[in-house]
Amino acid sequence: MRRHLFRKSSRASLFLIKSALVIDDMQTAETNPQADATRATAASLNRRACPVWLPAALLFVAIIFVFWPTTGHDFVNYDDPAYVTKNLHVQNGFTRNSVKWAFTGTVVGNWQPLTPLSHMLDYRLFGLKPWGHHLSNVLLHGANTVLVFLLLWRLTGANWRSFMVAASFGLHPLHVESVAWVAERKDTLSAFFGLICLIAYARYARGPTVQSPQSKLRNHAWGYYWAALVLFALGLMSKPMLVTLPFVMLLLDYWPLNRVRYFEKLLPEKIPFFLLAAAMSVVTYLVQRQTGMMDSLENVPLSGRMENALISYFRYIGKLFWPTRLAVFYPYPEHDWLIGWVLLAALGMACISALVYTLRGRRPWLLVGWLWFCGTLLPVIGLVQVGGQAMADRYTYLPSIGLLILVVWGLAEAGQPWRHHGVILWVAGCVLIIACSGLTREQLRYWQDSETLYQHALAVTENNYLAHHNLGIYFFSKGRTDEAITQYQEALQVQPDSAMAHYDLGAALGKKGETDEAIIQFQKALKLNPDNADARINLGTAIAMKGRTDEAIAEFAEALRRKPDNAEAHYDLGALYGREGKLDEAIAEFQEAIRLQPDYAAARLNLVHAMELKNNR
Repeated sequence: MRRHLFRKSSRASLFLIKSALVIDDMQTAETNPQADATRATAASLNRRACPVWLPAALLFVAIIFVFWPTTGHDFVNYDDPAYVTKNLHVQNGFTRNSVKWAFTGTVVGNWQPLTPLSHMLDYRLFGLKPWGHHLSNVLLHGANTVLVFLLLWRLTGANWRSFMVAASFGLHPLHVESVAWVAERKDTLSAFFGLICLIAYARYARGPTVQSPQSKLRNHAWGYYWAALVLFALGLMSKPMLVTLPFVMLLLDYWPLNRVRYFEKLLPEKIPFFLLAAAMSVVTYLVQRQTGMMDSLENVPLSGRMENALISYFRYIGKLFWPTRLAVFYPYPEHDWLIGWVLLAALGMACISALVYTLRGRRPWLLVGWLWFCGTLLPVIGLVQVGGQAMADRYTYLPSIGLLILVVWGLAEAGQPWRHHGVILWVAGCVLIIACSGLTREQLRYWQDSETLYQHALAVTENNYLAHHNLGIYFFSKGRTDEAITQYQEALQVQPDSAMAHYDLGAALGKKGETDEAIIQFQKALKLNPDNADARINLGTAIAMKGRTDEAIAEFAEALRRKPDNAEAHYDLGALYGREGKLDEAIAEFQEAIRLQPDYAAARLNLVHAMELKNNR
């Protein structure tokens, strides 16, 4: 019996080794100009050795297993309220007004209508139970991992290499942010459409449209082309970062599609894709500028942006190969980078680019992988600064595929002279997958709730304003007012000109009964941002507590001028008018509060009381 089992195990091992050897032989053919002729035969042998559905299923199951702990996580207070937990449009579901808002409104300074629509679907299915929203992200990430494998397998026929790139992509801890963060649905959703778009484009490019224009299948191939264009548009409406996808298509035309001989057709066929990308770039720029999300050159000069961009490329590479000290937010450096580091980064970029260009003849995947990584990161590398982050893990979601192609194909090529290189590559791949899975599980722990997330960020970064501020918001929401005050004060030490931190500190001080200190903080917040109606309302409330009713009325009136649809502010202003005996004004404010919020019981009760007082005069 044992001998029988041993023979079965030996056959299984030989099966895997032969599969790897078949793939390696096939890869040698890929660098040959006649690769198209040999790829079909090699792919046929590869399918007999290992059916494509088996690694695809294995990848999907691995992603679900490793990322499953996120279904036990809570929402976090970084953008999740804007996208889900406090977004009434999302919670109203697929009504006419909500769908109209999705296509005409913005969320956190971005126009991305399909993302809020996906959150509406989740809310319809799961309500505000966070496990369901997290599960959707995990399923999308699992699907994206399978799509990476299918894309590379269809393009190259290389089963093992495609599997390793997809597994490294799916299980890498650098991508935890894109999956474990509900608000980052835009990453997984846009990648889903983008990867299917590339698969459809590959089907079109391999079809008869270019190779035999008179074929009866010409319309069939063009169907894939138009499908790719529609999918690209859907991806852009999920996250604008996908604007670089036409650039990726041109890279794939070079390798592995080997379409350079049809160069006169390559650029014209990409024109619709580039037009869509240009239109989305303009829309995104205008929206972010209008919503105040874009930093001016006065705050972050162009020279500083270029220095940070060069450094960030290598920081991303470093975190891809050594994924430690990952954080939800990496603060922009307070001082310029040392010129030596900047020059070293520039020299490194130039040397790598020159090397992969020199080796493009026999090893084209080096050039394609490097340009994929550099090009797809370009929109978010910081030349156009949006937000206060110097870099972000989520930005590597699709760009990392390029570096992984470079590394996996490069290692497979370098290992071909080794004896038993197929077995060595499989063992090395298994070790890598296990290591990535362990690190990813560890990183997932930090996303279980807001407190854990920001405490970890403070532990691995310095001068992290956002982590201090958002941790303060979390403490305040849990009634831990003293801890919240401490975090707000820490945030203001890092960024003294933060209007929101002054406002939140004022609210926390007011809750503790420290009214005079609260008034000072609200006034500082308004000096920095006069349009903050909530700060004016809180200032008016604090001033009223000090008996300065006329000043309080003036603050409420100004707040309602800027934000007239605040029912509670109308009610409070009505109460102040009533205190001063101005019953007509009080009645008008109570009526407006009821109009805005028909179930406002306190406003109805005070309205009746004010009318009785008026009638008894």
